Amino acid sequence: MAFMTICGGDGASPRCNTFIVRHIQWANHFIPLLSMRENAVSSSQDDTPDDALLETNFAVFRDCLADILIQLLDPTTTTSKPKRATKARKNPIKPVERPVEDGRRNDAEDLADFVEYIAEELWPCLPLELRTLNYAAVRNDETLSARFAPPLPLSTLEEVAALVPPSVYDSLAAYSLFPNATLDDHASSPANDTTLLLPLLTAYTTPLTTPPPSVVLPSMPAQRSSDCELCGRDWIPLTYHHLIPRSMHAKAVKRGWHQEWELANVAWLCRACHSFVHRVASNEELAREWYTVERLEEREDVIRFVGWVAGVRWKKR
Repeated sequence: MAFMTICGGDGASPRCNTFIVRHIQWANHFIPLLSMRENAVSSSQDDTPDDALLETNFAVFRDCLADILIQLLDPTTTTSKPKRATKARKNPIKPVERPVEDGRRNDAEDLADFVEYIAEELWPCLPLELRTLNYAAVRNDETLSARFAPPLPLSTLEEVAALVPPSVYDSLAAYSLFPNATLDDHASSPANDTTLLLPLLTAYTTPLTTPPPSVVLPSMPAQRSSDCELCGRDWIPLTYHHLIPRSMHAKAVKRGWHQEWELANVAWLCRACHSFVHRVASNEELAREWYTVERLEEREDVIRFVGWVAGVRWKKR
């Protein structure tokens, strides 16, 4: 009705022609723009990362970072040789008090704050594909696997090193954890960065790009613990520790140390406790002497470490 009024009835007046031309021009110009906008919004919604996956991966990333810094700052480290495991003890071993020997080693609470700060600084700088990495993604995408599956290529290290903010290296240098910690030094030769970047990315990508326990050991999920079987922390990611290391399976059976059915025994440990166990005992020692959680709990060095690391707690994000 409005169109007929503007055109002055059924006739096609000059005013009507001008009106039609202008609206056709408007449509030709704006409709494609609106379509592009809708497609962009749709694409953006499709590409929106899974918040749950980001949160889970951040916890893994922070845990890997904590493991590296804990190894450097652990005040319980000792060079004394642990006593041989015994079948049973009447009285539990009391933790041995050891004074902090180095002023740069903070208590567990300060360490947790420091780890949280460094993790929060680094995490947003990582490529989105790295922050949303999982086993299904690398299995379905060969390019992604080539970039982020260990061993990490130099190109990936260079890519990430260029994104690390200077504040991270400055903070590590302040704690004397990173000699000559400047962005230029480490970004220029990330493959030589064996203190932070290389071990951190390797530790982070390894569990995300390898088959989950349900694939490797289908019966394991039903046996999974909800907290670390050594330090008791239940709010951090857990890893499965082969109580009899896989490299020792054949030897353990041949020498009669263990029976075949015992080889699948695992313990669920946080990354810090898992790394500590492998630092203080060789695979053969683990297979021969320290093949149960109960035996590990008898070691004085383990008692000291778990008593300390249990205090490293993260604040809620």
